Amino acid sequence: MNYYSENRELRHFLKHPLLKRIVEMKEAGYAQSGEYDYAPVDFDEAMYGYGQVLYLVGELCADVIAPNAVRVECEGPSVADGRVVYAPATTENFDIFGKAGLMGISLPRRFGGLNFPTAIFTMIQELVCRADAAFGNIWGLQDCAATIYNFGSDAQRERYLPMVCAGATMSMDLTEPDAGSDLQSVRLKASYSEEDGCWYLDGVKRFITNGDSDIHLVLARSEEGSVDGRGLSLFICEKSCGKVRTRRIEDKMGIHGSPTCEVVFDHAPAELCGSRKMGLIKYVMSLMNGARLGIATQSVAIAQAAYSEALGYARSRRQFGKAIIELPPVYGMVGTMKARLDAARSLLYETARNVDMSYQFAELARVRTLTPEERAESKLFSKKADALTPLIKGMGSEIANMNAYDAVQVHGGSGYMKDYLCERLYRDARITSIYEGTTQLQVVAAIRYATSGYYGELLGEYLAEPVPASLLSLHARVESMVGRYMVTLEQVQMLGSQEALDFLARRIYEMAAYCIMAALLLRDAAMDEELFASSLFRFVSLAESEIVAHAVYIENFDNKLLNQYK
Repeated sequence: MNYYSENRELRHFLKHPLLKRIVEMKEAGYAQSGEYDYAPVDFDEAMYGYGQVLYLVGELCADVIAPNAVRVECEGPSVADGRVVYAPATTENFDIFGKAGLMGISLPRRFGGLNFPTAIFTMIQELVCRADAAFGNIWGLQDCAATIYNFGSDAQRERYLPMVCAGATMSMDLTEPDAGSDLQSVRLKASYSEEDGCWYLDGVKRFITNGDSDIHLVLARSEEGSVDGRGLSLFICEKSCGKVRTRRIEDKMGIHGSPTCEVVFDHAPAELCGSRKMGLIKYVMSLMNGARLGIATQSVAIAQAAYSEALGYARSRRQFGKAIIELPPVYGMVGTMKARLDAARSLLYETARNVDMSYQFAELARVRTLTPEERAESKLFSKKADALTPLIKGMGSEIANMNAYDAVQVHGGSGYMKDYLCERLYRDARITSIYEGTTQLQVVAAIRYATSGYYGELLGEYLAEPVPASLLSLHARVESMVGRYMVTLEQVQMLGSQEALDFLARRIYEMAAYCIMAALLLRDAAMDEELFASSLFRFVSLAESEIVAHAVYIENFDNKLLNQYK
């Protein structure tokens, strides 16, 4: 079995026309082909290389990571003398991935990386998280190295990035016992010693994924007497300093193989990353956007795993003289799972491509001054990436939970038993709509793109693309959904109340997300009707019902609802 070769829907996204431009920019016109023997000479060779790595990862995930996940779930990590001890199977996973050269995937070759685009890293991460979401959490945090690459000094890049490519693990140490989503309240203290010429960190971080990592990115209060985000800076701290220890591992509902730690910094030496006072305002915002794309990827992976488990069980389980997949209530549920999955994946890779393009223009700006046309394009792709990221993180995680729920339901009583994978998927999925920003926070991040009309502009752009005659009726239905969304949005704005907007924001957010996912799935179906037409039909029907439900609620909105729980 191979998770990559069996998944035609995933491989479809290697055919998007924008990917050719992404790769050309990432490879700087393939200028490195003479310097590194594994650098491609052209687009075709680059795509061949990506395919080979994806095939390898798909095989390792199916044959090693997924079977090991059962052992990891049972054994889990532990703490000994302030250090995390991974489950033996997790260590085995790391060893295999390290030997396969699967660390530092998106980092430049001069540091030992593979220089892969974000879209390809996202595909690899999807395969890993499908096999084991917990291992995906640990392995995928190598992407934190992008923060050091983007904002660190030359010396920090030269020191830390080769470490990541060689297998060093990373963590984002942001939240604290009294500072969860409200990162402006971070208290962990950073003090500078003139005598030592060094920063020292003192305090506690909580809920830190892979908190006993080799390299910590730590948000700390560097400005004495400050109380808000302007007093926070970002620091790099190594575990090897001996002044960072894990106090405990949280006893979680799911993703047991990924240690979520309470971490103590006891006057730990650290380096300032970037400029003082920009930790939250600039660097963590960038870091969180990357992390949110990662959790969106994990969500799509769990949705895929849940669908695959439900479909396999429904085909093999016989009741009433036939396989239960032949029963309308069951095949209807499984079909809906597939439609949600395909729609979420369409949004995921649209987001990843726009993130890629914004990264490539930022990289180009390191080398030379951008032309006015390039600056305009850079702003366009960055805005799209910023607008789409909270949609896919929020809705992707909700879809992961829906599919995990339905997978258990398809299994019936068996699905409630730990003997079946869907039971673990159900528990693993729950955290996706909470960490790296709850769905409610994704609504806060996204709502300005709704009220400004930007999502409407994007929808106009997507729906302007041609579709075959066979899909025109579905195109018209998506257009009608968009029209209902725009009218409903206007009704909310006419209320003239910020409190009412905040109260109704989740419904507006979901309406925008359903419209955009439908429009993107329509585009994918236009490229490969055989592959996506069935999911498109099902998803449009599902999205229409959601749009109507939200619209009716808003049309009948009463201000009395605002005061119900005050």
